[in-house]
Amino acid sequence: MSVLIVNKENFNSVKNSSKPVLLDFYADWCGPCQMVSPVVDEIAAENPQYLIGKINVDNESELARTFKVFSIPTLVVLKNGEITSRSVGAKSKSDILAMLT
Repeated sequence: MSVLIVNKENFNSVKNSSKPVLLDFYADWCGPCQMVSPVVDEIAAENPQYLIGKINVDNESELARTFKVFSIPTLVVLKNGEITSRSVGAKSKSDILAMLT
């Protein structure tokens, strides 16, 4: 499964997903975000049981504020619409997968 670009128009359907959701808050100019991005893409490709979304904080500042994102990359896991895990900074694939379980 591919990564979904999340914006305010499709956010409610993402939030209400029956699957656990991983949201990657990033910006194109952010070096650590560029390190995390391919890892998030790989997780999405290998794990169809999860919904993986990316949110560009420059384009979706309202969503970034809603999630109180002050530093990027920020990874947020939602289950049943509720935040169950949150992490700031570059993480390894195993650390990101651990957030989802």
